[in-house]
Amino acid sequence: MPRSQRNDNFIDKTFTIVADILLRVIPTTQREKEAFTYYRDGMSAQSEGEYAEALQNYYKAMRLEIDPYDRSYILYNIGLIHTSNGEHAKALEYYSQALERNPSLPQAFNNMAVICHYRGEQAIQQGDPETSEAWFDQAAEYWKQAIALAPSNYIEAQNWLKITGRLKEWV
Repeated sequence: MPRSQRNDNFIDKTFTIVADILLRVIPTTQREKEAFTYYRDGMSAQSEGEYAEALQNYYKAMRLEIDPYDRSYILYNIGLIHTSNGEHAKALEYYSQALERNPSLPQAFNNMAVICHYRGEQAIQQGDPETSEAWFDQAAEYWKQAIALAPSNYIEAQNWLKITGRLKEWV
């Protein structure tokens, strides 16, 4: 039984019902419907912390989904899982792939910036200020892109850019 048919969460059940109705009403191919079902099941598993199951569903959705925009969200969610698992290099790769297909994903730029900032902090702890500055500079570039797409979001990032003097380079 697909995960989407065994949800106990009211919101997930409601989403599933609405999604099923839309899939019946909107003209889509069987392949598109199947891809969406895997994507939906992946989101459900991910929200419950079942990352291995979520990844399986996302990979199945990727094999079926042909629309670049829809693929970008699948790739983004795979990146989220790798971020949660501490696999930052993999996460950065999936976020990059998502942005190649949909350059209007400020959340992907933000997540990439957060990872780079984290790596910069790690470099400081390891006594490597040169590497930390490189990571911080990369974080700044990603945050600038996120802010350009969503100017009212990422206030903390905007403050960090101002405090570190990296905002001047952008304005």
